[in-house]
Amino acid sequence: MKAFIKHHLIYLLFYLALLGYIGNILLSDGKVQIHKAMNAAVGNPLFDAFFKYMTHLGDGLLALIVAGIFLFFSVRQSLYILLSYAGAGLVSYILKHVLYDDIYRPHFVFQYFVGEPMKEVAGVDLAGFHSFPSGHALSAFALFFCLLFLTNNHLLKFSCFILAVLAAYSRVYLSQHWLIDIYVGSIIGFSFSLVLYPLFYQSDKWPWLNTTLPTLLSNKNSKRV
Repeated sequence: MKAFIKHHLIYLLFYLALLGYIGNILLSDGKVQIHKAMNAAVGNPLFDAFFKYMTHLGDGLLALIVAGIFLFFSVRQSLYILLSYAGAGLVSYILKHVLYDDIYRPHFVFQYFVGEPMKEVAGVDLAGFHSFPSGHALSAFALFFCLLFLTNNHLLKFSCFILAVLAAYSRVYLSQHWLIDIYVGSIIGFSFSLVLYPLFYQSDKWPWLNTTLPTLLSNKNSKRV
Protein backbone atom coordinates (compact mmCIF):
# COMPACT_ATOMS: atom_id res chain seq x y z
CA MET A 1 0.00 0.00 0.00
CA LYS A 2 2.94 2.35 0.68
CA ALA A 3 4.15 1.89 -2.90
CA PHE A 4 0.64 2.61 -4.18
CA ILE A 5 0.39 5.85 -2.19
CA LYS A 6 3.87 6.94 -3.25
CA HIS A 7 3.08 6.30 -6.91
CA HIS A 8 -0.21 8.21 -6.76
CA LEU A 9 0.60 10.79 -4.11
CA ILE A 10 0.51 13.78 -6.44
CA TYR A 11 -3.00 12.91 -7.67
CA LEU A 12 -4.26 12.22 -4.16
CA LEU A 13 -2.90 15.61 -3.07
CA PHE A 14 -4.47 17.30 -6.08
CA TYR A 15 -7.83 15.84 -5.15
CA LEU A 16 -7.51 16.72 -1.46
CA ALA A 17 -6.57 20.29 -2.40
CA LEU A 18 -9.59 20.48 -4.69
CA LEU A 19 -11.84 19.18 -1.91
CA GLY A 20 -10.43 21.77 0.47
CA TYR A 21 -10.94 24.60 -2.01
CA ILE A 22 -14.53 23.63 -2.85
CA GLY A 23 -15.28 22.87 0.78
CA ASN A 24 -14.29 26.42 1.68
CA ILE A 25 -16.67 27.75 -0.98
CA LEU A 26 -19.50 25.59 0.34
CA LEU A 27 -18.93 26.88 3.86
CA SER A 28 -18.78 30.50 2.74
CA ASP A 29 -22.24 30.81 1.20
CA GLY A 30 -25.58 29.08 0.59
CA LYS A 31 -26.04 26.70 -2.30
CA VAL A 32 -28.47 29.02 -4.11
CA GLN A 33 -26.02 31.93 -4.00
CA ILE A 34 -23.17 29.67 -5.11
CA HIS A 35 -25.22 28.38 -8.01
CA LYS A 36 -26.16 31.89 -9.08
CA ALA A 37 -22.48 32.81 -9.29
CA MET A 38 -21.57 29.65 -11.20
CA ASN A 39 -24.57 29.94 -13.50
CA ALA A 40 -23.25 33.28 -14.75
CA ALA A 41 -20.72 31.38 -16.88
CA VAL A 42 -23.47 29.74 -18.94
CA GLY A 43 -24.20 31.21 -22.36
CA ASN A 44 -20.90 30.83 -24.17
CA PRO A 45 -21.76 28.66 -27.22
CA LEU A 46 -18.44 26.80 -27.10
CA PHE A 47 -18.65 26.01 -23.38
CA ASP A 48 -22.34 25.14 -23.62
CA ALA A 49 -21.66 22.56 -26.33
CA PHE A 50 -18.56 21.24 -24.58
CA PHE A 51 -20.22 20.56 -21.22
CA LYS A 52 -23.42 19.31 -22.85
CA TYR A 53 -21.44 16.38 -24.22
CA MET A 54 -18.80 16.16 -21.48
CA THR A 55 -21.52 15.28 -18.98
CA HIS A 56 -22.03 11.91 -20.71
CA LEU A 57 -18.68 10.78 -19.28
CA GLY A 58 -20.59 10.40 -16.03
CA ASP A 59 -23.25 8.11 -17.49
CA GLY A 60 -23.36 4.78 -15.71
CA LEU A 61 -23.54 3.09 -19.10
CA LEU A 62 -20.00 4.25 -19.89
CA ALA A 63 -18.66 2.58 -16.74
CA LEU A 64 -20.37 -0.66 -17.74
CA ILE A 65 -18.99 -0.46 -21.28
CA VAL A 66 -15.45 0.17 -20.02
CA ALA A 67 -15.75 -2.71 -17.53
CA GLY A 68 -16.97 -4.92 -20.37
CA ILE A 69 -14.01 -3.98 -22.58
CA PHE A 70 -11.58 -4.75 -19.76
CA LEU A 71 -12.93 -8.30 -19.61
CA PHE A 72 -10.85 -8.98 -22.72
CA PHE A 73 -7.68 -7.77 -20.97
CA SER A 74 -8.08 -8.71 -17.31
CA VAL A 75 -11.08 -10.09 -15.44
CA ARG A 76 -9.63 -8.72 -12.20
CA GLN A 77 -9.39 -5.17 -13.56
CA SER A 78 -12.84 -5.41 -15.10
CA LEU A 79 -14.44 -6.48 -11.83
CA TYR A 80 -12.50 -3.81 -9.96
CA ILE A 81 -14.05 -1.13 -12.19
CA LEU A 82 -17.50 -2.73 -12.10
CA LEU A 83 -17.61 -3.20 -8.32
CA SER A 84 -16.28 0.32 -7.68
CA TYR A 85 -19.05 1.78 -9.82
CA ALA A 86 -21.75 -0.57 -8.50
CA GLY A 87 -20.83 -0.02 -4.84
CA ALA A 88 -20.76 3.73 -5.22
CA GLY A 89 -23.99 3.62 -7.20
CA LEU A 90 -25.73 1.67 -4.42
CA VAL A 91 -24.72 4.27 -1.85
CA SER A 92 -25.95 7.00 -4.20
CA TYR A 93 -29.31 5.28 -4.64
CA ILE A 94 -29.83 5.01 -0.88
CA LEU A 95 -28.95 8.67 -0.37
CA LYS A 96 -31.07 9.87 -3.29
CA HIS A 97 -34.17 7.78 -2.80
CA VAL A 98 -34.22 6.91 0.90
CA LEU A 99 -32.35 9.38 3.10
CA TYR A 100 -32.50 12.59 1.02
CA ASP A 101 -35.36 11.97 -1.40
CA ASP A 102 -36.79 15.46 -0.83
CA ILE A 103 -33.81 17.48 -2.10
CA TYR A 104 -34.81 19.56 -5.13
CA ARG A 105 -32.51 20.34 -8.04
CA PRO A 106 -31.57 23.91 -9.08
CA HIS A 107 -34.18 24.20 -11.85
CA PHE A 108 -37.05 23.38 -9.47
CA VAL A 109 -35.79 25.64 -6.69
CA PHE A 110 -35.16 28.64 -8.93
CA GLN A 111 -38.52 28.28 -10.64
CA TYR A 112 -40.75 27.71 -7.62
CA PHE A 113 -38.87 29.10 -4.61
CA VAL A 114 -36.34 31.70 -5.74
CA GLY A 115 -38.52 33.06 -8.50
CA GLU A 116 -35.58 34.00 -10.70
CA PRO A 117 -34.69 32.59 -14.12
CA MET A 118 -31.49 30.66 -14.64
CA LYS A 119 -29.34 30.56 -17.72
CA GLU A 120 -29.96 27.23 -19.40
CA VAL A 121 -28.10 25.26 -22.03
CA ALA A 122 -30.28 24.64 -25.08
CA GLY A 123 -31.33 21.04 -25.60
CA VAL A 124 -30.80 19.95 -21.99
CA ASP A 125 -33.83 18.55 -20.18
CA LEU A 126 -33.59 19.68 -16.57
CA ALA A 127 -34.59 17.32 -13.77
CA GLY A 128 -36.31 18.62 -10.66
CA PHE A 129 -35.94 16.00 -7.94
CA HIS A 130 -33.49 13.60 -6.23
CA SER A 131 -30.60 16.03 -6.36
CA PHE A 132 -28.25 14.75 -3.64
CA PRO A 133 -25.72 13.42 -4.45
CA SER A 134 -24.79 13.65 -8.12
CA GLY A 135 -24.82 10.20 -9.70
CA HIS A 136 -22.87 11.45 -12.71
CA ALA A 137 -20.10 12.88 -10.53
CA LEU A 138 -20.01 9.67 -8.53
CA SER A 139 -19.83 7.50 -11.66
CA ALA A 140 -17.15 9.66 -13.29
CA PHE A 141 -14.90 9.64 -10.23
CA ALA A 142 -15.38 5.91 -9.63
CA LEU A 143 -14.56 5.08 -13.26
CA PHE A 144 -11.75 7.50 -13.99
CA PHE A 145 -9.96 7.00 -10.68
CA CYS A 146 -10.07 3.25 -11.25
CA LEU A 147 -8.43 3.87 -14.62
CA LEU A 148 -6.00 6.33 -13.02
CA PHE A 149 -4.92 3.71 -10.48
CA LEU A 150 -4.60 0.99 -13.13
CA THR A 151 -2.40 2.78 -15.64
CA ASN A 152 1.31 3.47 -15.21
CA ASN A 153 1.33 6.31 -17.73
CA HIS A 154 1.29 9.64 -15.91
CA LEU A 155 -0.16 11.47 -18.91
CA LEU A 156 -3.10 9.07 -18.85
CA LYS A 157 -3.37 9.43 -15.07
CA PHE A 158 -3.55 13.22 -15.36
CA SER A 159 -6.06 12.93 -18.21
CA CYS A 160 -8.30 10.66 -16.11
CA PHE A 161 -8.16 13.15 -13.24
CA ILE A 162 -9.14 16.05 -15.49
CA LEU A 163 -11.94 14.08 -17.18
CA ALA A 164 -13.45 13.17 -13.80
CA VAL A 165 -13.39 16.81 -12.68
CA LEU A 166 -14.86 18.11 -15.95
CA ALA A 167 -17.63 15.51 -15.99
CA ALA A 168 -18.57 16.41 -12.42
CA TYR A 169 -18.43 20.17 -13.05
CA SER A 170 -20.65 19.77 -16.11
CA ARG A 171 -23.53 18.82 -13.81
CA VAL A 172 -23.42 22.24 -12.16
CA TYR A 173 -22.79 24.05 -15.44
CA LEU A 174 -25.92 22.41 -16.88
CA SER A 175 -27.86 23.20 -13.67
CA GLN A 176 -28.62 19.54 -13.07
CA HIS A 177 -27.03 19.66 -9.62
CA TRP A 178 -25.81 21.92 -6.84
CA LEU A 179 -22.12 22.20 -6.05
CA ILE A 180 -22.59 20.20 -2.84
CA ASP A 181 -24.11 17.36 -4.92
CA ILE A 182 -21.04 16.88 -7.11
CA TYR A 183 -18.75 17.43 -4.11
CA VAL A 184 -20.22 14.52 -2.17
CA GLY A 185 -20.73 12.43 -5.32
CA SER A 186 -17.05 12.73 -6.16
CA ILE A 187 -16.04 11.66 -2.65
CA ILE A 188 -18.22 8.54 -2.82
CA GLY A 189 -16.93 7.51 -6.25
CA PHE A 190 -13.32 8.22 -5.33
CA SER A 191 -13.61 6.36 -2.03
CA PHE A 192 -14.81 3.14 -3.65
CA SER A 193 -12.05 3.20 -6.27
CA LEU A 194 -9.46 3.79 -3.53
CA VAL A 195 -10.73 1.22 -1.02
CA LEU A 196 -11.32 -1.56 -3.53
CA TYR A 197 -7.90 -1.22 -5.16
CA PRO A 198 -5.83 -2.79 -2.34
CA LEU A 199 -8.64 -5.09 -1.20
CA PHE A 200 -9.43 -6.43 -4.64
CA TYR A 201 -6.89 -5.67 -7.33
CA GLN A 202 -3.67 -6.20 -5.34
CA SER A 203 -4.95 -9.29 -3.59
CA ASP A 204 -3.26 -12.61 -4.46
CA LYS A 205 -6.52 -14.45 -3.96
CA TRP A 206 -8.49 -15.86 -6.88
CA PRO A 207 -5.61 -16.14 -9.40
CA TRP A 208 -8.13 -17.00 -12.12
CA LEU A 209 -9.10 -13.30 -12.08
CA ASN A 210 -5.78 -12.50 -13.72
CA THR A 211 -6.93 -14.12 -16.95
CA THR A 212 -9.30 -12.80 -19.63
CA LEU A 213 -12.90 -13.65 -20.43
CA PRO A 214 -12.04 -15.46 -23.71
CA THR A 215 -9.49 -17.57 -21.84
CA LEU A 216 -11.99 -18.45 -19.14
CA LEU A 217 -14.58 -19.48 -21.70
CA SER A 218 -11.99 -21.48 -23.63
CA ASN A 219 -10.88 -23.35 -20.49
CA LYS A 220 -14.49 -24.04 -19.56
CA ASN A 221 -15.25 -25.50 -22.99
CA SER A 222 -12.06 -27.59 -22.88
CA LYS A 223 -13.11 -29.17 -19.59
CA ARG A 224 -16.48 -30.10 -21.06
CA VAL A 225 -14.80 -31.82 -23.96
